Amino acid sequence: MIIAALVLGLIVGSLLGLVGGGGAIIAVPALVYGVGLPLEEAIPTSLIVVGAASAVAVLPRLRRGVNWRLATIVGSAGVATAYLGTMVNRLLDPGVLLLIFAVIMVIAGIRMFMPPRPGGGPCALPGGEIRWRSCLPRALATGAVVGFLTGLLGVGGGFLIVPALTLVLGLPMSVTVGTSLVIIVINSLAGFTAHLGDVQIDWAVTGAFAVTAMAASLIAGRLARGLSDTVLKRGFAVLVLIVAVYVAVQAVVALVD
Repeated sequence: MIIAALVLGLIVGSLLGLVGGGGAIIAVPALVYGVGLPLEEAIPTSLIVVGAASAVAVLPRLRRGVNWRLATIVGSAGVATAYLGTMVNRLLDPGVLLLIFAVIMVIAGIRMFMPPRPGGGPCALPGGEIRWRSCLPRALATGAVVGFLTGLLGVGGGFLIVPALTLVLGLPMSVTVGTSLVIIVINSLAGFTAHLGDVQIDWAVTGAFAVTAMAASLIAGRLARGLSDTVLKRGFAVLVLIVAVYVAVQAVVALVD
C-alpha cells in the first residue's frame, strides 16, 4: 500500500503542478482501486493529499499567476455548500457517487476543448479590467457549485474550477492554474473539516501519498510555466476524459454487483 501511495502521489502532484487540477480525479480512484482503501476513507484522505500538494504547487505562481480576489470569492462561496455536499454523500451508494463523478468529468473535459471566447470574459477583459457587476454573481455561483461537489465527491474541485475559470469567467490559462490551486486548498480544508469524526485515516498511507505529491507538484509547477495555454488546456481535457471512462466502468460494475 505504501509503495502504491508513493507512485500515485507522484502522478497526482504532477497533475496539480502542471494544470492546476485533476489531482483528485486521480486521487480518489487511485486510493480506492490502487491502494485498496474504502471509498468513505479515500474521500477525506484525498482531500488531505490534494490540499497539501496544491498549497505547494502554487508557490512558483505566487507573484503573477494568481487572481487572489477571485480565488477568495470562489473559495469562500463553496465553504458552506461543501458541508451540504458531505451530508448528501452519506445518503448515496458509492457506485452512484462514482457514476456522478464520471459524468461530471466528461462534461468538464468536453468543455475544455472549446475555444476561448473572443474579447475575454467578464472577469478578465482584454485590458486586464474586471466587470464586477457580471463577474461577481458568476464567481459566487461557481464557488457554490464547486464547493458542493467537493463535499459530495471528495475532490478539491480543480477539474471543475479550471473549466469554470477559463470558460465561464474568462481567465487565461496562465492565471487559471494558480487561482485554481488556491481555491482547491480552501475547498479541501472545508471538505476535510466536514468529514472530521466520520472516519479513521491511515496516516502512513496518507503521509507517503502527500509527501510525494507535494514534491512532484512543486517541480511540475515550475516546468508548467514554460507551456502554452493551448497545450495545458488540451492536455487537461484528454486526461479528464480518459479517467472518466475508467471510473464509469468501475461505477457500473459496483452498481451491478
